[in-house]
Amino acid sequence: MSTSVKFSKELSLQETSIPGLVILDLTVFGDNRGWFKENWQREKMVALGLPDFGPVQNNFSFNNAKGVLRGIHAEPWDKFISVGSGSFFGAWVDIREGSPTYGTVFTTEIDASKAIFVPAGVANSYLTLEDNTVYSYLVNDHWHPDAKYTFINAADPDLAIKWPIPLEQCELSEKDKKHPMFKDITPVPAKKVLITGANGQLGNALRKIYPNAEFTDRSELDITSDLSEARHWRDYGTIINAAAYTAVDAAETPEGKKLAWQVNGVGVQQLATIAAQFNITLVNVSSDYVFDGTATVHDENEQLSPLGVYAQTKAAGELLTKIAPNHYLVRTSWVVGEGNNFVLTMKSLAERDIKPSVVDDQVGRLTFADDLAQAIKHLIDTKAPFGTYNVSNEGEPASWAAIAGRVYEAVGKSASDITPVTTAEYYKGKEGIAPRPLQSTLNLDKIKATGFVPRHWEEALHQYLDQQ
Repeated sequence: MSTSVKFSKELSLQETSIPGLVILDLTVFGDNRGWFKENWQREKMVALGLPDFGPVQNNFSFNNAKGVLRGIHAEPWDKFISVGSGSFFGAWVDIREGSPTYGTVFTTEIDASKAIFVPAGVANSYLTLEDNTVYSYLVNDHWHPDAKYTFINAADPDLAIKWPIPLEQCELSEKDKKHPMFKDITPVPAKKVLITGANGQLGNALRKIYPNAEFTDRSELDITSDLSEARHWRDYGTIINAAAYTAVDAAETPEGKKLAWQVNGVGVQQLATIAAQFNITLVNVSSDYVFDGTATVHDENEQLSPLGVYAQTKAAGELLTKIAPNHYLVRTSWVVGEGNNFVLTMKSLAERDIKPSVVDDQVGRLTFADDLAQAIKHLIDTKAPFGTYNVSNEGEPASWAAIAGRVYEAVGKSASDITPVTTAEYYKGKEGIAPRPLQSTLNLDKIKATGFVPRHWEEALHQYLDQQ
């Protein structure tokens, strides 16, 4: 038993100079017989702030002598490292592409009273300080032939690691002696971002701010199918689900109902299951339609009260999103972007001198897809607390008829060309029409508290029309 083990009943966590590299002081109980510790205790450690990284394999490396040096290696998975006996001097190097601490070296000693969590992309090495050191590590992926590894020479003068035993006296493998220098390595790329619904209004907006993401539509990835083998999911850090079945009235038909439930329900379930299994952040986009519209303003805590089939499937999608512990449920309303939408329809009617009737008792705010995309990126980049966020543009709520009037005025026509009618009048005599919530205004206090300030919808409307 190592003489350096410190008996303690306090589990604590310490940040290091490398973001994500975290040291834990473990609870160790000892007496005349030896000692006992909870080496990995998910509930307690996650509560302290350790990532819930989902280990799938436990490995041991036995080192029979003091002075054994292994590394410096980076593998494409997270590690939770401790010792079963003995102790070691560890050195870690941040080689994550784009990391603000790229090239930073952190060193410390680890004995049985400590553990360290090493995120993927941080290279790892250790030098044993005692004979018979048992180095133990949990990992959250199995070895696979396509895994990419990065190796660095432990003698690199640029890293200037102060090994407690001179390297010429250490025991290294021949392979470790020949690793390249830090300046010659390729940085480890960030985990991938997968965006579904690539060709929709939100998908097109996300393309502008996630140029390196992987975009997919249903022909390339059917989210309603079993996704377990669809990708090597450990390579992904974020999934943004911009795919949805949005044909509100068609969802009332037998065929439309099946499709709506498949895409908005089953598809979300499949993505959330993958996200939960592989510790991926899931962003799912929902709708004001999950409410019946009896409240004047809807906040994130209002109980779901969907009216039609489409609304019911989106409400189910909200519940299924919560399968993923790391999720952002982004609820929005009246989206306008690239593609067919209400604003472009009104613009076209105005330009053809058509004077339409437009409903005046459905009230809410427009959400421009560019603003919605920026809000999603803001939540992810700032690591805002996971949960539900309402997102729309800011400004005084308005009816569809009032918005149509603004569009007509913007193209040089008169708002009086719009005839306001009630929803009941507009749909009178029409079959297969889904019920609509009359009040769709979303409370934006929560998203604004994260530092995101949405544009006023009228300002955004004029900028949007100027670009058409």
